[in-house]
Amino acid sequence: MIKIGCCGWGFFKGGLSAYSKKFSVVESQQTFYRLPMPKTAQRWREEVPTDFEFTCKAFQAITHPPSSPTWKRSGIKVEGAQKERYGLLKPTPENFEAWEKTRQICEILGARICVIQCPPKFSCTKENIRNMRKFFEKIDRGKLTIAWEPRGDWNEHPEQIRGLCDELELVHVVDPMRRDPLSEHPIIYFRLHGLKTREYDYNYKYSEDELRTLGRKLKEFEGRYKEVYCMFNNYNMYQDAEKLTKMLG
Repeated sequence: MIKIGCCGWGFFKGGLSAYSKKFSVVESQQTFYRLPMPKTAQRWREEVPTDFEFTCKAFQAITHPPSSPTWKRSGIKVEGAQKERYGLLKPTPENFEAWEKTRQICEILGARICVIQCPPKFSCTKENIRNMRKFFEKIDRGKLTIAWEPRGDWNEHPEQIRGLCDELELVHVVDPMRRDPLSEHPIIYFRLHGLKTREYDYNYKYSEDELRTLGRKLKEFEGRYKEVYCMFNNYNMYQDAEKLTKMLG
């Protein structure tokens, strides 16, 4: 099964309700910047059809340290030594609390997949790997599947990615136009950020040929995986996702 959607609905004309009439799945970006109130998440769930699917991007407090510019939208004030206890998958009470709040919102939305996107600062070091193991081994996942998007120098260490995904039961998130996933999980989750020289440059519009190539890749992966998620995360994502959906019928 191939599921095509977008990372966020904030700029879709008509909002979430209109988005859900075009697509069957969306990745919530709001949950990354600032977790919504439970009543807000419940309203989102009631705004869409019962078979519409949310996936959630985990709250940035888990992955990004307070020095990250994205924290300006978090609403959390962090001072002194507490700054060292957030982000980078550290096994700290603060990060575990942020995970529990994330999981609560995922449950309200009925999300089956939670995306944990690590910043480039979370590099492939012994310390980060040790913290990562401790974090994922301790948290309560509930019924969630965790999809991990490593950035920075991780692409230079494919064996470490493969080993951690298998050991910790993670879905390896990649852009299929750049590389293949390394996890053996029956679910695969793709995030597309455009094809400029810089890998994460969102100001991009996919050409017809590129979308056809992507469609062929998705069909190939469909034969190897139980579910294939293809989530566009570029400025032209709504139009590109709609074109690809039509191409695949």
